[in-house]
Amino acid sequence: MDIAVIGDMELVSTLRLAGLRKTKAIQGDRSLVEDIRKSLEEFMNDPDVGVVVIMEDYAEMVESTLAKLRQARGVLPVIVQVPSKRGTRYPDIVGYYKQFSREFLGFDIEI
Repeated sequence: MDIAVIGDMELVSTLRLAGLRKTKAIQGDRSLVEDIRKSLEEFMNDPDVGVVVIMEDYAEMVESTLAKLRQARGVLPVIVQVPSKRGTRYPDIVGYYKQFSREFLGFDIEI
């Protein structure tokens, strides 16, 4: 299964260098939310995608869409939020990812 990425140009470029090919760089303010929503729905409906990586900032903008997609889907694709270059909204990021892995994988991962 593939990993898809939705983020700013910096995140997308970095992950492209790491070998990921399913990417969407979202830029501009005019239709930012709509572009994020469309990209998210596209990747969620792609049967080859197992993980969707999205920047926290972008995930916040489309929280209602994320909630609907998570309810409509089973386990896959898994949506993983990553911090932007401005940092994270979670005060305990290690705790957040431990909870995330426990919820989606069923066991703890030591970070």
